[in-house]
Amino acid sequence: MATFKAPVEDIKYLNNEFLDTSELSGIPMFDEMTPDLTDVIFEEAGKISEALLFPLNRSGDEQGCSFNNGKVTTPDGFKEAYTEMTKSGWGNLTCNKQHGGQGLPHYIANAVDEMIISSNMSFSIYMGLTIGAYNAIEKFASEGLKQKFLPNMVSGKWSGTMCLTEPHCGTDLALIRTLATPLSDGSYDITGSKIFISAGEHDLTENILHLVLARTPGAPAGIKGISLFIVPKIKINKDDSLDEPNNVTCSGIEHKMGIKASSTCAIEFKESQGYLIGELNKGMKAMFIMMNGARIHVGIQGLAQAHASYSGAVDYAKERLQGRSLTGIKHPDKVADPLIVHPNVRHMLMSMKAYTEGARALSTWLSFKLDVSHHAKTKQQRQEADELVSLVTPVFKSFLTDIGETVTSLGIQVYGGHGYIRENGMEQYLRDARICKIYEGTNGIQALDLVGRKLPTHMGRYLRYFFHPLSNFLESHAENESMSAYIQPLTKSFFRLQTATLVIAQKGLANPDEAGAAARDYLNIFGLVALGYMWAKMAGQALNNSGNMPKNFYDAKLKTGLFFMQKLLPQTGSLLSSIMAGGHSTMSLNEDQF
Repeated sequence: MATFKAPVEDIKYLNNEFLDTSELSGIPMFDEMTPDLTDVIFEEAGKISEALLFPLNRSGDEQGCSFNNGKVTTPDGFKEAYTEMTKSGWGNLTCNKQHGGQGLPHYIANAVDEMIISSNMSFSIYMGLTIGAYNAIEKFASEGLKQKFLPNMVSGKWSGTMCLTEPHCGTDLALIRTLATPLSDGSYDITGSKIFISAGEHDLTENILHLVLARTPGAPAGIKGISLFIVPKIKINKDDSLDEPNNVTCSGIEHKMGIKASSTCAIEFKESQGYLIGELNKGMKAMFIMMNGARIHVGIQGLAQAHASYSGAVDYAKERLQGRSLTGIKHPDKVADPLIVHPNVRHMLMSMKAYTEGARALSTWLSFKLDVSHHAKTKQQRQEADELVSLVTPVFKSFLTDIGETVTSLGIQVYGGHGYIRENGMEQYLRDARICKIYEGTNGIQALDLVGRKLPTHMGRYLRYFFHPLSNFLESHAENESMSAYIQPLTKSFFRLQTATLVIAQKGLANPDEAGAAARDYLNIFGLVALGYMWAKMAGQALNNSGNMPKNFYDAKLKTGLFFMQKLLPQTGSLLSSIMAGGHSTMSLNEDQF
């Protein structure tokens, strides 16, 4: 049976030593985030993840959600766990204090989220969707709607969803048909069908608030005519008590490959009362608040599943006796040596560790930049951080979910035949991780967003907020002999990223298909360089050895970072070769030749 240990010590290191929070110094919210406080938060999150949520992970997968006459029942133990989690405040870490939230920074909350997700991804989705809905309402809704909905969302009494996809359209939201008819009291009748609605129906909360994209009669065609509405499952009286059902019906749940304990629903709205969020026909602007946050959250899901798989694989490799070491017996007191002595197993474990810990560092760094975009003292600081986050978000979502699939597959391989058996728990991680590459915009869509929107915006201005700090970092360590093993490979790969950027910019102007064909390779170069940047920064700190972690911890960072530079980062070479070859072979077949 797979074991699980929350990455508490690594998260402490990243927040206390790796992360430079000086950009937000002098702001009380961030000055309060001392190790005395945050270490306790991380330790408690680790405990509840290991003791409360992880024991429900496999049982929830086996039992799944059940559907009967429009009602969804979550697996045994989920309702009790949800009550405990929300009562303890784990579901509202970043929510505004005036609504009853904790008011914590994103970089703290996202570290906690990783532990919760890695222990039980299906369970985490119910709380995660509510935070996304909260963020959109808090930013765009009127004060009256905020007071009506937010306190009960923050307490966990009510939950939230995102309702975008319809049966005839997925990513192309311009095709949405759901209709919102205005009423005399200022509300709207919402009629339409939505599919793939995560946590769209369940038994965990008294009410579910659906954030629905819809069109009003006569609205402009395409995305310019889409508005965003709050549609409660149950109507709400003026005194906030629940009224009658709101003609919101779950017509079925999907039978999925993974995340089986998370209900994925088809939802029908029939003249259901809804309330406009933000401006009419400006729904996409409001929805992107949810979607961008959700994309970062999904990237963290990929990281979390990678950690869960690594946690199980490394324990198994230390215990499972199989063969003898190629360089001589390592455990003469045993009938065989453990798996971990074998180079191939070591390579798999090192790949898992290097990807996972590098991704965690990137998550910490990006989450803090998200905080800077919201809370920095000057408008220029906030704008620059916002543009950096906008640039890196598609890379983060796509590359980390690729890592999730790669690492969870390796975890099965470490177990061998036992990894393929459901009872051992490892194959669930791969099944659960696989959805992350699909929802909140497939990874192909993220790559197109990166090369088609983020790169050309303002003549490539977004790139400078990643390229310039990385270039300065490399230059500052160029003569540092102790760092050369980390700086030289990263410098080469950064040059490849810059070259690929120029090639795509030039070819894409002449033929957009060229940019589209290169998009995934380009995003993956970007992701590898971003992780390389994180590993080089960690190596520099480890060489200084001036922190509070044990010496063995820093030694492991140096060795794992070196493995990343020597064994994983060189993939940028083949990716650049693929980009340089152009997109002709990709587009050359006629449709009837497939």
